[in-house]
Amino acid sequence: MQSDSNFEQNLVFLIGPPRSGSTLLARMLGAHGAIHAPEEPHLITPLAHLGYYDGVDSAPYDPVITRQAARALVAALPGGDSAYLAALRAYTDAIYRGLLASGPGGAQLLLDKTPAYALSLGFLARLYPGARYIVLTRHPLAVWSSYVDSFFDGDDRIAHGHNPLLERYVPAIARFLREAPVEIHRVRYEALVRDPEAHARELARFLGIEFEPAMVDYGSVAEARRESTRGLGDPMTVARETRATTRSLAKWAEAATGRPDRVGMYREILARLPDADLETWGYPRAEIEAALDAIDLGGRRAPRPPLTRYTLERKVLVALRRHIRPGTRLGSLVRKARDVCDVLLR
Repeated sequence: MQSDSNFEQNLVFLIGPPRSGSTLLARMLGAHGAIHAPEEPHLITPLAHLGYYDGVDSAPYDPVITRQAARALVAALPGGDSAYLAALRAYTDAIYRGLLASGPGGAQLLLDKTPAYALSLGFLARLYPGARYIVLTRHPLAVWSSYVDSFFDGDDRIAHGHNPLLERYVPAIARFLREAPVEIHRVRYEALVRDPEAHARELARFLGIEFEPAMVDYGSVAEARRESTRGLGDPMTVARETRATTRSLAKWAEAATGRPDRVGMYREILARLPDADLETWGYPRAEIEAALDAIDLGGRRAPRPPLTRYTLERKVLVALRRHIRPGTRLGSLVRKARDVCDVLLR
């Protein structure tokens, strides 16, 4: 579908899995005077699963009937699929226009950094073929390690049972990169943190704006403006930094030192990822396996992170997931209490 207006040229989608460094990159971009980077809107995902393009397994309505009805509805429209897509675009355009208008004066571009969009890229590319897309990849095991340690208190099994993150995101993003149905600018996290200025300049060229030093030293912008770039992403690390740092590059391997169980989990997950997808991401299997072989399984385990309010909350949630069964009264209460937190885990 082609746009009837030029508004989609004001949209920038930052695509990457959770814990890939997307919050860092969003803060860098959001520090530019021409870019508004609000909290993750999670606007596209529900639309992609209304039943016509994709559906859901469970809902407070009958998903099967809804899917059938959606297909019949679209078939009955004079314009069919194009008319349906245009109607969805009218809704998202109105929301995005409002978000852009709510941003700081001078903002011309709206950045939507919602990791879950990586699982609906076919729909997103059809909805906004004229938008610009930035795709961020990171060492897959670094993504997984950060996810587990940030949200599941280091428990790989509980984390994987809740969300097999890499098995979902790596193939989806790799396919998008190979097919390239839209204009894409690729960024590798490791390269970004090693030379943030070079990448900031490349991104500025891609977006058609002038480079601003604040993109590198994003901590130099006013606190009120920086708040808008945090959203639902990294609640700790990025908020403490004022510019990109390389300190996290080796953390995934350090977190596995002295932990055969974790290395075993790394290998299990890696075995499920196709070679072609790893190559597309830029992290060949042989390189990852060589790094795994170099981990000292008999070494001293990394120290536990200091206990903060956030880490305490994660410990409580992990304990509840281990011991509270769904369907019970207590389980229902726990589910309600953790709904807000769980949006971070997808």
